[in-house]
Amino acid sequence: MTVATTAVLSLDCAEPEQLAEFYATVFGAEITPVTSLDRIDIVAPGGTRMSFLRDHGYAPPSWPRPDDSQQAHLELLVDDMDAAERQVVDLGARPLDTKDNGGPNDVRLYSDPAGHPFRLRLATPPEEVIREQ
Repeated sequence: MTVATTAVLSLDCAEPEQLAEFYATVFGAEITPVTSLDRIDIVAPGGTRMSFLRDHGYAPPSWPRPDDSQQAHLELLVDDMDAAERQVVDLGARPLDTKDNGGPNDVRLYSDPAGHPFRLRLATPPEEVIREQ
């Protein structure tokens, strides 16, 4: 028996309106009608659903955290890494780790405007990477 048919990623933040706008633009999503000032939801055409919850004592995560395990983060699958990078930075994302940018295994790490980490990763790896595996 299926327990659930879909999932919603919920992120705590100080300003849910701002973070909902950021991710709605990233995913081409619609912001659903507001039912609470402390929660805003978005739904993307591909089915991605996210909620942004106001936390009045919110403190952004730090990266990296060598003293404990990695916190959850999003991986956004993109077709054009450089174009995606320009777009998220224009929207307010901040680079966190850029030392390995470029090449067939390119993965780029950023924080959203509220400080949550996310990665850009190619949706389809280049053929040379597939052949090496």
